[in-house]
Amino acid sequence: MARDIAFIGLGNMGLPMASNLVKAGHTVQGFDVSPAANEAAAKAGIKIASGAAEAVRGAEIVISMLPNGKLVLELYGSGILQAAVPGTLFIDSSTIDVTSARTAHELAATAGMASLDAPVSGGVGGAAAGALTFMAGGETSAFTRARPILELMGQKIVHCGLAGAGQAAKICNNMILGISMIAVSEAFVLGEKLGLSEQALFDVASTSSGQCWSLTTYCPVPGPVPTSPANRDYKPGFAAALMLKDLLLSQEAAASAGADTALGKHAAEIYQNFVSSGHGGMDFSGIIKAIR
Repeated sequence: MARDIAFIGLGNMGLPMASNLVKAGHTVQGFDVSPAANEAAAKAGIKIASGAAEAVRGAEIVISMLPNGKLVLELYGSGILQAAVPGTLFIDSSTIDVTSARTAHELAATAGMASLDAPVSGGVGGAAAGALTFMAGGETSAFTRARPILELMGQKIVHCGLAGAGQAAKICNNMILGISMIAVSEAFVLGEKLGLSEQALFDVASTSSGQCWSLTTYCPVPGPVPTSPANRDYKPGFAAALMLKDLLLSQEAAASAGADTALGKHAAEIYQNFVSSGHGGMDFSGIIKAIR
């Protein structure tokens, strides 16, 4: 049965996610602060509201995809919780800090709403293909309601625990990803200096103990994996600035939890230097250029 869904944040990730809901037969009313984003969304069949509060009126489910926790909390405090029907399910798919995610849950609960933090993995390509992984935190009842909708936008839907657990899973996963991409890049640079061909190293490591996603799916050198951004001059994909954001979130969480994440800290420093050098818009696998 088609549902009325509000979608706040129609940028690089939000637009293809919302478009997949439209393709599945749902009525989607959206809003973005960018006029260009609203124009593109309208062409995709999304009804554009004059503001976030208007977008959520009458919606059964409200999904948000915003750049950071500050904006999520500003959205939740802007009147949309009061504009929505009591019991509406709020799903925030932004990647934000755990503290802000838990605060958003509290605001929703106080207003009589159900809520999930449900960040995603898979990038723009995964969003367009409806192949994202959703990591959800919140009550089981909210997750059960959300799952049929999330399955229209993703292939893997995981209930990670209570409020904030989705964000915790996301930043832990991306800390692994950032570290592993640096490790793979260092190995290729070392191999080059030792006279080893990139294809030979890939053929060995991709079927040996060095195998990982950063190598087999997102190889940072052109050739071995034709679909990796390295073959498109490192056009993102997943931009280095976004990787830095997630690594900094991981370090913020590590500090608050008292966890020792030495490699995560060093990875954040390496990406910080890369982004500060003007490469924030390059795919994060382009870190091999800095290492080289």
